[in-house]
Amino acid sequence: MTQTATKKALVTRELKASWEFKQTDLDDWMPVKTVPTNVHLDLIANNVIPDPFLGFNELKCEWVADKSWTYRTTLPDVGAAKDGQVHELVFDGLDTFATVKVNGEVVLESDNMFIPHRVDVTEALKDAESNVLEIDFRSALVEGRKIKNTHPEHKWVGFNADMARLATRKAQYHWGWDWGPVLMTCGPWRAVRLETSCARISDLRVDYDLNKSLDDVIVRVSVNTERSNGADARISILDGSDIIFEKTVAIDSKGLAKADFHIAHPKLWYPHGYGEQPLYTCEAVLVIKGQDIQTCSRKTGFRRGELIQEPDEVGKTFFFRINGVDVFCGGSCWIPADSFTPRVTKEKYQSWLQTLVDGYQVMIRIWGGGIWEEDIFYDTCDELGILVWQDFMFGCGNYPAAIKEFRESVEAECVAQVKRIRHHPSIVIYAGNNEDYQVQEQCGLTYNYDDKDPENWLKTDFPARYLYEKTLPEVIAAHSPHVPYHPGSPWGDGLISSDQTVGDMHQWNVWHGTQEKYQIFDTLGGRFNSEFGMEAFPHIDTIKYYVTDPAELYPQSHMIDFHNKADGHERRIATYLIENFRTTDTSLEAYIHLTQLSQSDALMYGYRGWRQQWGKKRLCGGALVWQLNDCWPVTSWAIIDYFQRKKPAYYAMRRVLAPIAVAVKRAHHDWSVVHARPAKTSSFECWVSSNSTKEVTATKVELKFISIATGKEIKEALVKKDVKITANGTTNVFDGELNNEKEEPHVLAARIWIEGESDVISRDVDWPQPLKYLNMDERGVKVTFDDGKITVTSAKPTKGLVFEEREGVLVNDSAIDIVPGDQQTITVKGLKPGDAPLKWRYYGQ
Repeated sequence: MTQTATKKALVTRELKASWEFKQTDLDDWMPVKTVPTNVHLDLIANNVIPDPFLGFNELKCEWVADKSWTYRTTLPDVGAAKDGQVHELVFDGLDTFATVKVNGEVVLESDNMFIPHRVDVTEALKDAESNVLEIDFRSALVEGRKIKNTHPEHKWVGFNADMARLATRKAQYHWGWDWGPVLMTCGPWRAVRLETSCARISDLRVDYDLNKSLDDVIVRVSVNTERSNGADARISILDGSDIIFEKTVAIDSKGLAKADFHIAHPKLWYPHGYGEQPLYTCEAVLVIKGQDIQTCSRKTGFRRGELIQEPDEVGKTFFFRINGVDVFCGGSCWIPADSFTPRVTKEKYQSWLQTLVDGYQVMIRIWGGGIWEEDIFYDTCDELGILVWQDFMFGCGNYPAAIKEFRESVEAECVAQVKRIRHHPSIVIYAGNNEDYQVQEQCGLTYNYDDKDPENWLKTDFPARYLYEKTLPEVIAAHSPHVPYHPGSPWGDGLISSDQTVGDMHQWNVWHGTQEKYQIFDTLGGRFNSEFGMEAFPHIDTIKYYVTDPAELYPQSHMIDFHNKADGHERRIATYLIENFRTTDTSLEAYIHLTQLSQSDALMYGYRGWRQQWGKKRLCGGALVWQLNDCWPVTSWAIIDYFQRKKPAYYAMRRVLAPIAVAVKRAHHDWSVVHARPAKTSSFECWVSSNSTKEVTATKVELKFISIATGKEIKEALVKKDVKITANGTTNVFDGELNNEKEEPHVLAARIWIEGESDVISRDVDWPQPLKYLNMDERGVKVTFDDGKITVTSAKPTKGLVFEEREGVLVNDSAIDIVPGDQQTITVKGLKPGDAPLKWRYYGQ
């Protein structure tokens, strides 16, 4: 490139290093390791506060939220602006109430951590090496309370934390949640840079129309520019490194250039398990007088994504259809992976999402009380074929939308974030909020679904409806119209959120609410179950990490309870353990194991039944467990803990969500309602769920009836050969009745073999409930480790054999049930010669 072109080209200087910070009202400057950052990370690094994840240290860090904090750095010498150059400071995210100064001059005021900013500082910079950038971060806690107190006319109600949070456009979980600590961060939480340009691309938009036969796509590209008079845009579409189309377009007087492209027989993007994930690159190059000034690109995938909501005999369906294929969306809800998100690395994001795929989960829901996620999150979902349910960032509250400034901030935030992420093929739905309509119901706020005048909504005590049913759908219609919008989660046509016939629902009558038996989870679901769950302790190594006093290593210790933020967790965990298991072993490891079995079984009952319902006329479109992950070491509903140690529930879900999964269950008998009287008879059924788009032949499906006491079969097994397994649905194989008066307690053990596969591809074992009534004496379990394989056998039916989760070691299955005559082989990676075998335990051991 010529020297002239170099002067005109956009130059970016990342401002990562050479920062310092201090408490605003003090003069004690301290070094900052890197930006992005937040104040807690820097205070920890400077030994001002202890690690808040350990012991009771969270309490020792509360004072940080009351203070204001200042960050500063010296800007690089960029020289005087020449030939129409402009110097701009770019902030991808400032958390939250920030005043930005250059050489003492205020250049920006920001009060929304989700709005990126670009500030022209050409005139503010001096011709010297002493240009100082300084950012004052006022306390979000103090500022939020000021706003709340200034507006007593608003009903500040909701679930979780200080209601002043509703006044701030800050990640709501920072205020504390029923799984997370109160750690009120501030600081430059996303990248800061100094850009110099004479002209620039401000936005690159890619829209496309894929025809109904999926063999032809029209791609429409729009390039927005600034200060680009007389410039051109060279717009191209690439498949890998191959340029498919390229066109140079003159930029008009409004700074806009457009180009349309036609692709015949495009490679289509599918969720994993249903097809490949090809990605095309759309590239725009700003060209001035024949010289390339700036290149901007977006990777996207072509797919037809539909949210199918059609009337049926139950109410209205709610499921996703991708490229004409109905997809059962078994998956998880996602919260931020750390209380301090700047330290979540690219590798951690990729590891989390790969683990999701390895578990046969196809959808992840980005929860509305967290953050608009990092680019790497969405990029990885695109690459791995994970469908994304994207909440807008509102959670569990009555937001003050009647305040004009609040509405304007929300709109600016949502426009900016939707424009940032809209090109990702993984995003298949936007939802307006998390549980805000439930707050409306439970707090008695006004909601007249038949009133269609948005101005009226602002005058009610539930003004946030204006956001969810006017502002946000208009943002989506203008900036990402190819993705369906849903007003909230849960929500369904204005009906009560617990309605099981329409929309999505959050089913919390297991654990919360009426605390139903988890054995009937499948009967409690709706058309799409976007939240449900059961708590379990994390692994012993995680607990030993945060328990700083060895005397606190017992199940009901103060320190362990402190690391469980769920209301009434002591009673709720105890209820489910006492109802279902013998609790005679009071050791910490035994207690951990029981809570994890409780969670594992609960989620299995839910997913197994809802997947069966999917096969019955799409009665259930999907299920997203609350939650995949944690933001700190804690006892929660997560199926994988903060250190990415999998709980048994992860494996139980994996088995139930496998591409082809056999299932067996006996009818539920509620023992507590009938004062522990046994049922005289029990019906049972055995079926196969498949997500294959083609019919598959099972060479054999087998169901055995095995005594729990002796390990012997109590009657002849049921066997069917050459069973045609329905494509993308459910196939009933066996049903019958058990005589509980004549037949001793036994398990139902199902297995399936598929044409072309020599080994069993799926198993399921149904146990008499509750397990506490069963005599689980010595089971005769044998576990051998040999050359990357673990072989497991048992003389009697064995429940919940769990392997140790060791750093750097991966097993492909755990929390397994074993029956006599069915040797199971587990693959293990990461165990080196000379390493100790993994520890293991089972129920009743």
